[in-house]
Amino acid sequence: MMEVVLPNDANPLGNILGGKVMHLIDMAGAIAAHRHSQSLVVTASVDSLDFLHPIRVGQLIVLRAKVTRAFRTSMEVEVRVYLEDYLTGDHRQTSSAFVTYVALGEDGQPKRVPPLLPRTAEEKRRYREALSRRRRRLALAARTHHRFFEAKK
Repeated sequence: MMEVVLPNDANPLGNILGGKVMHLIDMAGAIAAHRHSQSLVVTASVDSLDFLHPIRVGQLIVLRAKVTRAFRTSMEVEVRVYLEDYLTGDHRQTSSAFVTYVALGEDGQPKRVPPLLPRTAEEKRRYREALSRRRRRLALAARTHHRFFEAKK
């Protein structure tokens, strides 16, 4: 995905709003997940997001999304964000995130997704690493869930 950063996308400093970047990350990731699963998807989680460099009004925001692993009903998608200044030729990564999506069937319930078949050494490495990230996410969710219900007692 690619968009020109316009003044209505920016803060008073002329940099794209963080929320706009998060929205575009979710959109780009969802498109990759839709295409892989051939179904509707919902966002289940977003890993930490750091903003390394600002993207200014007039520059392009470029997003590249790729499914890194498919589980039973969910998929992890890596989204990398870049700035591109077509006047100076500057091109650099500004942020990245791993987003988890769940595929939904026509009944609105989670549905099985096709397996991902990594081919290159890089895809195989990312595929292996995705399982570690998933385990961390699930452990964090379980701890958060437990604390929430303990506090409600």
